[in-house]
Amino acid sequence: MALRLDGKALAKAVESRLQAQIESHLPQAGRPPGLAVLRVGDDPASAVYVANKEKACARIGVASYGAHLPSSTPFAEVLSTIQQLNADPRVDGILLQLPLPEGLDEGPLLMAIDPEKDADGLHTLNLGRLLKGEQGPRSCTPAGVMAMLRSQGIDPAGQRAVVIGRSILVGQPMALMLQAANATVTVVHSRTKDLVAHTCEADIVVVAAGRPGMVGAEHIKPGAAVVDVGIHRKPEGGLCGDVRAAEVEPIAAALSPVPGGVGPMTVTMLLVNTVVAWCRRHGVDHDLADLLS
Repeated sequence: MALRLDGKALAKAVESRLQAQIESHLPQAGRPPGLAVLRVGDDPASAVYVANKEKACARIGVASYGAHLPSSTPFAEVLSTIQQLNADPRVDGILLQLPLPEGLDEGPLLMAIDPEKDADGLHTLNLGRLLKGEQGPRSCTPAGVMAMLRSQGIDPAGQRAVVIGRSILVGQPMALMLQAANATVTVVHSRTKDLVAHTCEADIVVVAAGRPGMVGAEHIKPGAAVVDVGIHRKPEGGLCGDVRAAEVEPIAAALSPVPGGVGPMTVTMLLVNTVVAWCRRHGVDHDLADLLS
């Protein structure tokens, strides 16, 4: 059976490292790291995500400065709120919770976030830094995937990797991170012909297609490491991913569970970006570079 890529356990271990960093540098900094999560509207899933992020902040000693605006809030007011957070000296990380209500364009709002406070790593400047191998906040979900692989000794160097999905949130930065780790990377998507021909040759498969149960045993070669980024509610209750886990688990060398895999690490990488920004702002060293490579 496949090795379990346990994101929940790894997230707990990384949180302990973050807490130690905060406790060590708090006297010099004079204040804790600050994370501001800006939510607009009343999307139920967003409410759950924001609550989980606030709980994670409380566990490790990060101050939370969340703002919740009604769905009727005009663009100019949301923009003004972001600008206020940019100028707030207590805030080291800013996250604009997506999706936004209809009528609000996320692009200009994400671009308005100070790149040094971009806790989600989605600002154009930070995506460019990733492309060039420069320091900066990393996109949380793919960075979490890389941390999960490294934690189990899965080295992408020299391996063939396939990323299913090409979103700017996961697929594109995931491919860049795997390439930076010296993997040979193929990105496949909804227009790709003969998907199986690509995936069945891969040593590492990251599935971020957003389609429940899309990937099964026929897509995976024996001994491959499979990371399932998808999470969906099943009609009968419970959660599932983009991978048909029961089929894949007997043949894969490693498989991330849903839930308990990528999700917890996405939240934790948000905290990593915030704590690293706090360290940089106060001119103190950190030992978190392995999580941002």
